[in-house]
Amino acid sequence: MTITLPAGATLHPLELPARADAGPTDLICEYTEVRNASLFETTGRTDAFRSAESLLPMLRSTPDQTRRQWYVRLDGDIVGCCGTTILQDDGGATGMIGIALLRRVWGRGIGGAVLAHAESHLRAAGVRRLLNWTEHVEPGGTGDVGRISSPTGFGSIPRDHAARFLQRHGFRLEQVERVSRYTWSDDSVPQLQQLFERAGTHARGYRVVQWMLPTPAERIDEYAVLKSRMSTDVPDADLDLPVETWDAERVRRHDELYAVRGSSVLVTAAEHVETGHLCAFNELAITGDPGSSTQQEDTLVLADHRGHRLGMLVKTAGLLDWRKRFPTSPEVITYNAEENRPMLSINEAIGFTPVAYEGAWKKELT
Repeated sequence: MTITLPAGATLHPLELPARADAGPTDLICEYTEVRNASLFETTGRTDAFRSAESLLPMLRSTPDQTRRQWYVRLDGDIVGCCGTTILQDDGGATGMIGIALLRRVWGRGIGGAVLAHAESHLRAAGVRRLLNWTEHVEPGGTGDVGRISSPTGFGSIPRDHAARFLQRHGFRLEQVERVSRYTWSDDSVPQLQQLFERAGTHARGYRVVQWMLPTPAERIDEYAVLKSRMSTDVPDADLDLPVETWDAERVRRHDELYAVRGSSVLVTAAEHVETGHLCAFNELAITGDPGSSTQQEDTLVLADHRGHRLGMLVKTAGLLDWRKRFPTSPEVITYNAEENRPMLSINEAIGFTPVAYEGAWKKELT
């Protein structure tokens, strides 16, 4: 399709190295720098930064997700990035998009042109539902931009530059996620130990098991069940995310992706002693520098085993072990839907505090 960009601006597909084991090219490095710079301009944080080496594997397609990227040059410099992902669990009907532009080129029509190009690509590929996650920052000063409430009834975001852009282009806010941070202190370990022991008194008949990726062979099938249930048991409002089907091979692909990114991942699970089945889990991950931010990723307690404080059990057990492994990581970042009160209550009791809010947006492609 023909797109209209301001004078001097051009849109290009991002070419990845042909060999999967090749390192990042100069182009990938520049793309990564612009991605990180845009994130910092928007959020003021660095916890989601990636090196070119860790980002490159995340740009490649897998059997589960088809990915493509583009970049915008203006007067010779990269000023914007766009990435799309087509989920294969529902036959490719659901896609995701992210657009990052440097603040100095906002308001020139670049974002709208890039979005139109990406949507055309996704429609042609059969995508009918397009999703986007964007962090929304509270405005400084005294200006009131208004707010958009989540249709779930939990949380709201400011009607900032990004929100106005998404609404103007047909997206609807479906959910608000809280971004929370846990900062390590001298008191952290004794407090976590106390919470862990209290949770243990309510978790009779369960025991904690842990492993670092790759997943041990004796745990891989049970871990696959837990990963599948993440797509059905966690609140997703009306985003209509597809049900994910996990098996041992998908777990191996998942583990390998973390490995090639240079990530270390700890899985802490609760095992129901009587049956031997895993029924809750938590993941902590760090990429590259062991002194960088930790990401708390999936956490789930299966519905049949709730009410035994297993969420608190696996989270505190994981954090206690993590502190021994990565003592210089200063913080842990996690994301939770605002309507997921049980998990937010656990985080708050541990000491996580809100630092930002993210909007989950949906657009039906016709």
